[in-house]
Amino acid sequence: MAELRQRVDRARVTAGLNKMMLAERTAQGRVKVSRTTVQQFFRADGPIPSMDTVTALATVLKLDVQGLLDLRDVAAGSADVAGEAVPSLPTPVPGSGGGPSGVLVDGLGPEPRLVGPIPPAALAFQHRAEADQLRAMLEDGGTAVLEGRSAGRIPAGGALVGLGGVGKSQLAADYARTVLADGTVDVVVWVTATERSAIIDRLAQAGRELCASGLEDPDQAARAFLAWLAPKRSAAPLRWLVVLDDLTLPRDMDGLWPPASPYGRTLVTTRRQDAALTGPGRNRLQVGLFTPEQAIAYLSEALAAYERIEHDEDLAALAADLGHLPLALSQAAAYLADTGSTVGAYRQALADRATALHDLAPDLLPDQQPHTVAAAWALSIDHADTLKPEGLARPLLQLAACLDPYGIPATVLTSRTARTYLAYHRTSQLGNQLSAESRTNSAAKVEPLSVTEVERAISALRRLSLLTYTPDTPATAVRVHQLLQHAVRDTLTPAQHYETAHAAAGSLIDAWPAIERDTRLAQALRSNTTTLAAQAEADLHRRETHMVLYHLGNSLGEAGQVSSAQDHFRRLAVATKTHLGEDHPDTLTTRGNLARWQGEAGDAAGAASACSDLLEDMIRVLGEDHPHTLITRGNLAKWQGEAGDAAGAASAFTDLLEDMIRVLGEDHLDTLITRMNLARWQGAAGDTAGAASAFTNLLEDMIRVLGEDHPHTLTTRDNLAGWRGVAGDAAGAASAYTELLTARIRVLGEDHPHTLITRGNLAGWRGEAGDTAGAASAYTDLLEDMIRVLGEDHPHTLTTRGHLAYWQGIGLEKGN
Repeated sequence: MAELRQRVDRARVTAGLNKMMLAERTAQGRVKVSRTTVQQFFRADGPIPSMDTVTALATVLKLDVQGLLDLRDVAAGSADVAGEAVPSLPTPVPGSGGGPSGVLVDGLGPEPRLVGPIPPAALAFQHRAEADQLRAMLEDGGTAVLEGRSAGRIPAGGALVGLGGVGKSQLAADYARTVLADGTVDVVVWVTATERSAIIDRLAQAGRELCASGLEDPDQAARAFLAWLAPKRSAAPLRWLVVLDDLTLPRDMDGLWPPASPYGRTLVTTRRQDAALTGPGRNRLQVGLFTPEQAIAYLSEALAAYERIEHDEDLAALAADLGHLPLALSQAAAYLADTGSTVGAYRQALADRATALHDLAPDLLPDQQPHTVAAAWALSIDHADTLKPEGLARPLLQLAACLDPYGIPATVLTSRTARTYLAYHRTSQLGNQLSAESRTNSAAKVEPLSVTEVERAISALRRLSLLTYTPDTPATAVRVHQLLQHAVRDTLTPAQHYETAHAAAGSLIDAWPAIERDTRLAQALRSNTTTLAAQAEADLHRRETHMVLYHLGNSLGEAGQVSSAQDHFRRLAVATKTHLGEDHPDTLTTRGNLARWQGEAGDAAGAASACSDLLEDMIRVLGEDHPHTLITRGNLAKWQGEAGDAAGAASAFTDLLEDMIRVLGEDHLDTLITRMNLARWQGAAGDTAGAASAFTNLLEDMIRVLGEDHPHTLTTRDNLAGWRGVAGDAAGAASAYTELLTARIRVLGEDHPHTLITRGNLAGWRGEAGDTAGAASAYTDLLEDMIRVLGEDHPHTLTTRGHLAYWQGIGLEKGN
């Protein structure tokens, strides 16, 4: 008893509280005890304190509740030896089937008994909504008629499910301490359920301590305890809570589940989401991450305990980098305190691919944690890899670790490239002795898995809470926590990282539609490519630049995000020059793409200048007749025309067409595109009839070579309609644009930029044909969609705004 008082007294002094102040705080705390009770605690001749008193003092002074309760139990045991009356659970009555003989109702019986240590409360423990949900889940299980007696409660049970590190054990421990303190249970048994032998040993211990089981065999003692928990007609009700913490394998509980009882509660914490863990009376509560506010509060309180004060903005950024994962926040706070590192330096190290997660763990883990963040998931990954289909979970998680943590399209992971990669890594015995390129080439010869097998592998990872899978949102169906991704990437050798990155890139290409009708999918593919590029830049530029990086930039531009496309290719130009050199064909190609989007962003003169410089290098490096050189000549001519020299553009395209036919042939796509550009600038230079005639002839060849629905065929129809109008047939142009709009919507979708442009052209020619009000109304509707899809500052949006003002002005003039 003296040691218990000394420990509390030292903590009181450290906290700067006198005994009266401490008594005041315990009287107002979550676990309330009277001021008189606290004052009696410090008297040398005072009575042995109740569990409520000890819990209240520990809560206020932020001490280890279980440690104080253990000291209290030692004091109580000593008092019992001295002859003092110490309450204890009753022993079984012979013939009662092992049930208790004492009265244990409404807290009027003996004080609660605890078997097994409850984990101490984490430093800066945060109360969460899940705690309230858990209490409601376990206390409001519904009603049922039991054994013909009056209606009682269905046996309440629950499972806390979630990714390792989200704080499931802390929530369970908080609940256990709460019900112990408020007297709503008579028995709490805490079981570390990582393996069957540990479960049996703890239940056997409970049998020996609580129901006087003399059985030596652990299995028999455990089953005797479970039988003792069952309600007995001849015994008073026993209110109990059994916590099965970190249940690893559901089959470990075969024959060991606590019995159904209207007065008993079973609480499981687990990463597993197997169907076997659900059933009548078993509720499941998904435990998620901290909210941003909770994460900031946690870091602030934890660092303050280490005498570190940080700005909320810095803590918010750190919390976001750590994905608001409670375990990661705890270990980061301890690391900062141990090393004196700044928050900024820690974030920089975390973002550095060369820094492994274990390098950012404190030497001594806080809150008696058994594992670092990375190690906390290793066992789950091992288990997932043993589930059917065996051997696929780990390589699938490695593939997902290179992609966007906030949503991976299901079609990426089920693509042919992904299925081939998974098949190879499931069966490969080559190890790491081959080079990255050799391993990638070998993988290409493997027969891909079926889509069903990949979906089952996704399910295996979901069952271990290593990812979330929401098939109802296919564009972002699979999500993996960013730190788990980091931990998985840390395990890859350089060769494995290369081949995984290339498999991810190829899978994105496979999933990327030729025409981006689904805007959500397109955005998700761009986000995933951006993440991949950040994680594997060097790998994606080894020998050549992977095509997925060009897809990303052009997709941005085609979606109307021309400034973002320009920025992307500007960064890509630096990367290609760095990794491949100035004269590498991919570096030159990247410069061409940058010039294109520079012009599309409104700088036609700058684009022309960039193309002129590029053309010199193309001729020097690739030669005059190389297809890329010819394309660069076409781009130069186009931007010269856009900059105001229509006649010069027409002349340049005339010369280029001859070389295109000579080098590539008449039906080559680049030749057809050159004819399209020539016709356009021929009209812009003043020959409108010639332009209309050229587009008519070109359309026939486009349909013959590419088909009616090819984007370039639709663009040719667009140009032909426009030049018909310019040539004087406004009504014919409006009619042609009406038909084209139907095709655009069918092929591209309503929100595609080309569809929106077609709507604008149709509105303009309706106005030219005499329907001024219709044109103004159409531009009004179009402007809303332009702003929604492209943004207020996009060039097409600004052009639409100008057209709307023009036709509104014409309408006012006619009204006057």
